[in-house]
Amino acid sequence: MVALASLWAGVALAQADAPVARDMREETRQISVTVKDLYGRQETREIPVTIFRPKGDGPFPLVIMNHGRATSEKRATQGVQRFEHLSRYLVNKGFVVLLPTRVGYAQTYGDFDPEASGECRSLRIEPMAVAASDQVLATLEFAKTLPFIDATRWLVMGQSVGGLTAVATVGRQPAGLLGAVNFAGGVGGDPEKNPGNPCSPQQVASVFGSFAKGARVSMLWLYWQNDLYWGAGTPRRWHEAWTAGGGLAEFQSLPPVGQDGHGGVNLDMDHWVPLVDDYLARLGFGKPGVIARPRPSAFAKVDEVDKLPANQAAKDGIYRKFLESKTPRAFAAGPNGATGWANGDWAMGKALGFCARRGEACKLYAVDGDVVWAP
Repeated sequence: MVALASLWAGVALAQADAPVARDMREETRQISVTVKDLYGRQETREIPVTIFRPKGDGPFPLVIMNHGRATSEKRATQGVQRFEHLSRYLVNKGFVVLLPTRVGYAQTYGDFDPEASGECRSLRIEPMAVAASDQVLATLEFAKTLPFIDATRWLVMGQSVGGLTAVATVGRQPAGLLGAVNFAGGVGGDPEKNPGNPCSPQQVASVFGSFAKGARVSMLWLYWQNDLYWGAGTPRRWHEAWTAGGGLAEFQSLPPVGQDGHGGVNLDMDHWVPLVDDYLARLGFGKPGVIARPRPSAFAKVDEVDKLPANQAAKDGIYRKFLESKTPRAFAAGPNGATGWANGDWAMGKALGFCARRGEACKLYAVDGDVVWAP
């Protein structure tokens, strides 16, 4: 097992040598964490932490973002966690983002799972929540060693079990924590066999209420009405348990999105970004993250392909695909040939992000049927 872990560590570090998102100075570091499982077994393992950060020396405020829990087969192969579009939104607002891939996933998948929680009818939630939040606190200690991070100003966020992790972290009152965002947080869902009816929801509510007793900062809870893991009603009862226990949290029920709203953090940025923007502004982070649509320009018509400031391969390739795509859609271009496009949710932000990965200062070229480029 040690040899296998070392092999995976080498792979993760090799990935860090070739960052995917140069504009966010992406890299992956290894840190050591010590956690206990449901049965009291304690292990120390190395986990990868993905780092995204703004330009400049900082120090910048911090967000620690936490991933969810897939089935055992997918946990083995899910790879280092990135949440690239969410991370770019936060980096553009001036945050460093750290994303730990916890013990029991990717390179550490195997004989030790500190997030196992027992049988469906009698889940034991607290040990897994403590183990997951222990890794948040270990990531925070690592952040304190990085000169570009101001670890006295930080937030915790998470999706699914990562949202549960954020809730548990708030309840432990770590120093410097200013707030938290819970994206569809919980545990025990089975979208295929029992959609909308998670295991032991009252046990989860009880643990939320217990952690709330130690909470000192406000939270934002975001759930989607067509969440196949929890359904629409269960998250509201969890929120009631949190507030009854003394926790502070604004609950937002968002309209259905896609086939399963459980993935709304990735599928519905158009709707959650303004809510998070408002929440962060109340905490003192007022730089807007919502991308304003530029006015149409007189540079060209959208189908005048030859006017695109890019090489011929881009004109004949991805720009043609952009023109064939449905709206909403956006296309971005950089000064040295970089391009990117997207359609659907958060199209402008994703197009800019795909373009900027190479490190160029990209601008929107076209949005829907209008060219907005201003040379």
